[in-house]
Amino acid sequence: MTDIDTTVAQGAAPDNLGSWRAYATATVPADRAAAEHGVRQAYRLAGLVEPEHVVWADSPRAAVTLIRQLTDRGPSVREAVRNAPWAAERARLHAELGAAGWSAHWAATGERLWASVQPLVDRITTGILEDAVGRDTGKEAAELRLLLLDAVLGQHDAPWLAAFPTDDGPLGALAEVCRSAGWWWPFARVAVLTERPVALHRDEAGRLDHGAGPALAYPDGFALHAWRGMAVPAAFLAELSTLTPERIRAEENAELRRVMLEYYGYDRYLADSDAQPVHRDETGILWRIDLVDDEAVVMVEVVNSTPEPDGTHRTYWLRVPPTTRTAKEGVAWTFGLVSEVYEPVQET
Repeated sequence: MTDIDTTVAQGAAPDNLGSWRAYATATVPADRAAAEHGVRQAYRLAGLVEPEHVVWADSPRAAVTLIRQLTDRGPSVREAVRNAPWAAERARLHAELGAAGWSAHWAATGERLWASVQPLVDRITTGILEDAVGRDTGKEAAELRLLLLDAVLGQHDAPWLAAFPTDDGPLGALAEVCRSAGWWWPFARVAVLTERPVALHRDEAGRLDHGAGPALAYPDGFALHAWRGMAVPAAFLAELSTLTPERIRAEENAELRRVMLEYYGYDRYLADSDAQPVHRDETGILWRIDLVDDEAVVMVEVVNSTPEPDGTHRTYWLRVPPTTRTAKEGVAWTFGLVSEVYEPVQET
C-alpha cells in the first residue's frame, strides 16, 4: 500500500466525495424525520438529554429570527454535540496516520470540498447579517454573529465529515443530519432545524452565479443574488437585459459597472459606443474606451487567419491591459510575451 492508500483505507474514501458534494449542494426538501432522528441521537451520544422540542424554520435567516424570540431554549450545546466528537475523531485519525498521513488524508477528502463550500457558508452568513442589521457593527450585530457561531452547518458540514468514517460511531448522527437538512442550532431544551435551499446556481469555478434570479434561494424567500461570485442587488440583475452603453457609463459603482460590461459584452460595448481605433498593425486593431473612476476598456480585434468551413474568417476580441499601446503589444501580452519577441509564423 502507498501512503495515500493507507490513509484512505483508515478514513473516508475519496470516491465518496461525490456523495458528500451532493449533500452539500442538495436543493430538495429536508427529510425531517431522518434529520430529527439524527439530532436526538447526537444529543444522546454527547451524554445529553434529548431536546424537549425540535422546531423547523424555512431558512437560516428565519431560524435566527426564531431563536432570538425563544426565551426558554437554554444554553447552546454545540460544543458537546458537534465540536467534542469531531475533535476526538480527528485526534484518533491523527494518532493513527501521523502528521504527514493526516495531512495527505485531509487533502484527499475534506479539503477538496471545503474550497467550494466555505464561500457559500460565508455568503449565507453575510446575507443574514445584512438583512438583519445592515452595515451596523454595534451590539446587535455582535450578538447576531455569536448566534451564527452556534450553528451546526448540516449539509454544509459535508467537507469535514467526508474525512471520517460516518456509517456508525460518534459522527454517525451528525452525518445523518448532514444528509437530511440544512443548518441547525442545538440548545439544551430546543433544537432548531432548517430547510435546505430550493435553488442553487454556481459557475464552473463553484462561485454563486445567476443572471436571471437568485443564485441561492430558500423556501421562505431568503435569497442571495450574485454574478460570478460577486454579491449584487436583485434589482441590478433585473436591469441587465435592458442595458445600454449610456447606462453602463452612468453606473458609479466600478464593480457593478464591470459586471454590466461582462454581461453586455466588451466587443458589443465598443461597437455600440462608436469607439474609435487607437492603433492598427499587421496583428489587429487596438480599441480603447475610457471610463470615469475606473480603468479603461482596451481590446485588440484580431481576425483568425484560418478560414471557417464556410470560408469566412472569425473575429476575436482580446481584452488587454489599459497600458497597452499597440495591437501587437496586446496580442503578445495574451501569449505572455513582449511585442519585440512576438513574431507569429501564422496567426490563429
